[in-house]
Amino acid sequence: MNYPIIRMRRLRKNANIREIVRETKVNKEDLIYPIYFKESLKGDEKEEIPTMPNQFRYSIESGVEYAKKLEAKGLKSIIVFGIPNEDTKDDIGSPAFREDGIVQKAIKALKENTNLIVIGDVCLCQYTSHGHCGLIKEYEDGDIEDNTDDGVKILNDPSLKYLAKTAVSQAKAGADIVAPSDMMDGRVEAIRNELDANGFEDVMIISYSAKFASSFYAPFRDAADSVPGKGNRKSYQMDSANGREAIRECELDLIEGADMLMVKPALPYLDIITKVKDEFDLPLVTYNVSGEYSMLVAAIDKGYLTEESIMESLVSIKRAGADLIITYFAPFVLDKL
Repeated sequence: MNYPIIRMRRLRKNANIREIVRETKVNKEDLIYPIYFKESLKGDEKEEIPTMPNQFRYSIESGVEYAKKLEAKGLKSIIVFGIPNEDTKDDIGSPAFREDGIVQKAIKALKENTNLIVIGDVCLCQYTSHGHCGLIKEYEDGDIEDNTDDGVKILNDPSLKYLAKTAVSQAKAGADIVAPSDMMDGRVEAIRNELDANGFEDVMIISYSAKFASSFYAPFRDAADSVPGKGNRKSYQMDSANGREAIRECELDLIEGADMLMVKPALPYLDIITKVKDEFDLPLVTYNVSGEYSMLVAAIDKGYLTEESIMESLVSIKRAGADLIITYFAPFVLDKL
């Protein structure tokens, strides 16, 4: 029997060989950890997020201490989310841009106590009384002007001022990067202009460029207390069926001044990650979102999958074209690498 000259299995014959020829690797510096700071928590308090096992809402003190532990293991970057006191929320989301807001205090504390790259998530949903990412107008049943799906119209242009104020407040607190996640048209340009006008030319923007209206966000909305009181976000977040539109969104954000682009979620949109990476030269961030995390954790807990599925899923995101991955699995990966 004649054997082939080329035997692909030579490259797989043991773990050492497989490791040195491995095409795609997840490195510690590729990871961005999302962390939640809750205004009502004090001292060393933290509270577990029921829909996200082993993930917590932190006080400033406890969150900074946890961030320091992750940094010691090799974490380079962290993205900050805030949960303000319920009685401070209003229709314009003013807790988002208060200089003494929960995110602003967390950013300042992280910059004072770590060498992490600190990213501020820029949005209004956690801070508005109505739970939407921009200002809204509500219609009564039968209102002749109502052309919405659910009686809620998102006021795109008036929202830009408050998103830009939020970005500037985070930059003043020390954020290295701001990341608008609201999906309002024109917000990257509005934020860039205000950052520059206030002397923050060097603060970068990671734009949530292709952010889809996804059911995989459900655990996050529980974690951040940001479920819309009425309506949904489908009029401003992208339709999950649209790939070409994602390219247009990314192109517009690039023109407006984004330094990095993002695709969110990650695993259900690997094809979009590849298309964006092929089309644009900017660094590409992806968000391995809460639903992706909780889904895998639940399957592992039930014994349906093993922990190996975690690294396999993250490698698939890198292989698709991501440069950086926002992921709740960062602590697990840091321990494994």
